Order: sequence, then structure tokens, then C-alpha cells
Amino acid sequence: MNGNTPYGGAPGVTEAGQPSTDIELTQDQRRALRQAVAGIVSRTRSYLPDSYTVGSELSYGSNGPTATVAVRPPAGHPVSAGFTPDLDDLETGLANAERDEVARGLAASAALQVMDAVGDGVKPTAR
Repeated sequence: MNGNTPYGGAPGVTEAGQPSTDIELTQDQRRALRQAVAGIVSRTRSYLPDSYTVGSELSYGSNGPTATVAVRPPAGHPVSAGFTPDLDDLETGLANAERDEVARGLAASAALQVMDAVGDGVKPTAR
């Protein structure tokens, strides 16, 4: 009955009966996280046409900072990727390969959503 206690966090994160402890980030860590997320957003935008909307959100909770990057395609469902970086990753910076992987994955998923929504019934406008 973990949900009945006000301090019953997720298993392995906060023990039942113990208060949660929020992780505080330094200014440099916050700046590094914002820059990393902004880089993912700009790389995702570079893979997609202007009709796709790309945005991000940062939140700070008892499990640490969480970043979410989302894409709203012109047709189909929105897609998003969320991650919780380690504090060590914030100190050293997120690797470019990781940023590229997230951006490419989001762009591909958003394009797939459009293809799924439109289907095979599209007639070419020119030959």
C-alpha cells in the first residue's frame, strides 16, 4: 500500500516512510542542461520542414532534473523523448552523439506519424 503514505515514492527512489529529497542543481548545471536541450531542439528542427513544431520542457523533481523534447507534426500524433541526465553528465556535458541520436529519432518518429496519418492514398501533384 505504498500509495497511501505521503512519502511513498517510486520503488528504489524514495523509501516508504522517508521524505523525498529534491536534488538541487547549481547554476552551471542548469545552464548546461538548458544548452543541451536547446541543442537537441535545434538539431531536430534542422531535420524537419517548417510545418513541424518542436519544443522542450525542463522540470525538476524528487528524481532530479527531467528534460522533454516534443515534436508536433502537421498530421498525426505528437512524439516526444524524455530523459533524466546524471549529475556527472551535466558536469561534463552531454555527448554530441547522444544529442544527434535523440534528434534523429524524434525527426524520424514525427515523419512516420505523418506517413501513418496520410496513408497510401496520396496522389502525386506532378510527374
